[in-house]
Amino acid sequence: MNPGYIVLIILLALAVVLLIRAIIVIRQYERGLVERLGRYKETLDPGLHFLFPFIDRLAGRVDMREMVLDIEPQPVITMDNVTVTVDAVIYSYVTDAKAVSYEVQNFNVAVSKLAQTNIRNVIGEMSLDETLTSRERINAALRQTLDEATDKWGVKVTRVEVKEIEPPRDIADAMSKQMKAEREKRAVILEAEAYRQKQILEAEGDKQNAILVAEGNKQREILIAEGDRQAAILRAEGEAKAIEEVSKAADTFFIGNAQLLKQFQVTQASLEDNTKLVISDQSRLINVLGLGEALRGGDSEKKT
Repeated sequence: MNPGYIVLIILLALAVVLLIRAIIVIRQYERGLVERLGRYKETLDPGLHFLFPFIDRLAGRVDMREMVLDIEPQPVITMDNVTVTVDAVIYSYVTDAKAVSYEVQNFNVAVSKLAQTNIRNVIGEMSLDETLTSRERINAALRQTLDEATDKWGVKVTRVEVKEIEPPRDIADAMSKQMKAEREKRAVILEAEAYRQKQILEAEGDKQNAILVAEGNKQREILIAEGDRQAAILRAEGEAKAIEEVSKAADTFFIGNAQLLKQFQVTQASLEDNTKLVISDQSRLINVLGLGEALRGGDSEKKT
């Protein structure tokens, strides 16, 4: 083979290799760090980039997504000298790819050690009861401390979550018994409160029932009294009507007879004194004295 062709093939292969080394593709969630002759040059954004072979090189790729760092469980002594085991998780993401690559050697190890130290400091200032009931306070204190420390490393700590705080076995058993007693106490209180509410509701029901019964009796008495009143009115009206009828009958039948009786008494008194009376044949006194038939008989003889 011609040596010229061999050299050409070598040059073409070298050109392909150089081209491949010059083309850099950065993914969407990454940032690329470029060094030129060992010195930081620039940070590459996602996309296609070209580097000068043998002069520039891609020093590293930095993942910009949120990271989860699990802190190993560690024993911590509380303020009241109780040893508890604390397990935590840190959520963070990179804000400066250059700082996280050049300002700290191993970010995960550094943050883990820093978190363990601050957990000891925070929980060491709290009692056991506060530790078990103040997780939000512990989380907030750790997040603030770690965020301030990692700011110069180009990392933002979004939150810190304490997964578990485990007290010693004997204290855990005592707390379990205390919680059981507290639950039993609460159950007794709730049962007593339920019984109390039941008694109140029953008393209220009896009260309402008594009110309804009293109201019904009152309405019944009112209706009875109203019936008696109507009956009395009707009886009074009937008696008044009867008196009125009697009065009319008396006016019709008794007044004339009373006058006739008076006349008869006057006539009787006059006869006793041998007084002569002149009585009209039309007078009703003729019928009372029984002289009507005699007068009619006399009249008949005269006509004969």
